[in-house]
Amino acid sequence: FKDRVVSVAVARARELGFETLACASTGNLANSVAAHAAAFGMPSYVFIPSDLEEQKVLATGIYGTNLVKVKGNYDDVNRLCTELSGEREWAFVNVNMRPYYAEGSKTLSYEIAEQLGWETPDRVVAPIASGSLFTKLAKGFDEWLELGLITGSTPTMNGAQATGCSPVAQAYDAGLDVCRPVRPDTIAKSLAIGNPADGPYALELARRTGGAIDAVTDDEIRAGIRLLAETTGIFTETAGGVTTATLAKLAERGDIDPDERVVLVITGDGLKTLDAVRDTFTAFEIPASFDAFVEQVEGATVSV
Repeated sequence: FKDRVVSVAVARARELGFETLACASTGNLANSVAAHAAAFGMPSYVFIPSDLEEQKVLATGIYGTNLVKVKGNYDDVNRLCTELSGEREWAFVNVNMRPYYAEGSKTLSYEIAEQLGWETPDRVVAPIASGSLFTKLAKGFDEWLELGLITGSTPTMNGAQATGCSPVAQAYDAGLDVCRPVRPDTIAKSLAIGNPADGPYALELARRTGGAIDAVTDDEIRAGIRLLAETTGIFTETAGGVTTATLAKLAERGDIDPDERVVLVITGDGLKTLDAVRDTFTAFEIPASFDAFVEQVEGATVSV
C-alpha cells in the first residue's frame, strides 16, 4: 500500500527539484521511502519510533538510508519531522509532500473498481491510522463515479482501529466530530497514530455513508491474522488483523447483509510482524518413525 502513495510523492518531489527524501514512519512507509530513494539514487532520512518491529527496521536499513530511531511514539516522530521540514530542503513525503502523497491511495479504489468489472462494491472495510487511506478510498470512487467511468454509488465505509490506539473509534462512539489524542499501546504499530490528522474527515465519511468505525483488541487482532490466513491463504501483518477482526465483528453484529459485496483492504505483509503470531499455533516434533507419526500426530486432534 505505501508504495502507491510514495510513488506519487516521489514523482512530484523530483518535479519540484527536491534532492533528498525523508519521512516519519511506523514502519511500512520507511521501507518504501528507503527503497524508492535507492532506486532513484537519492539520499534519504527515515525517522521511526525506537521500539519498531525488528523485521521492519531490517527491511528499511538494507537500502542504505539514514535510519533514525526516535525515543518516543509516532506522534513524537512526526512532530520532529514537521520541525525539520521547515529547516531542511527535504521532501518529507508525508509532511510537506502530503497533498500529493495522499492522492496515491486512490489507486486502491481504481484497482478495486477494475477487479469488480468497473462497479463500486457495496461496502469497504479498511484500517485507520491517520485516516488518509480511509478517506482517499472513498474519494477515488467518488471521482470516477462523477466522471462516469464506473457505475454504482459511494460504498458504505467501515473503519478499523486497534483498541490500544483508537482515537477515531472513540470519537465515533461518543458522537464527536473531532478526535481526542491518545497514547498508543497496541501490537498494531503500523496503525499506532495517537493524533490522526484526517480523523475528523474519517468520522464524517463513516457517518455519511452509513458505516461505522470499530476497534478490536490485541487478542482479536491475532485471531484476525489467523482467520485470514486459514480462510484465504493470505498472511497479513497486524494492520490486516485489525481489519479482518473488524469485518468478523460486523458480521457477528449483523451489520452486513449476506448479499452485499464487501471489500476488505489488506495493507501489509505478515512477514513484517512475525512476533505477533509467535506461539499462536502448534507444531509437532517427532522421531523419524512411522509409528511416532501415527501415535503422536494422527492420534492427536488437529483442526483444519
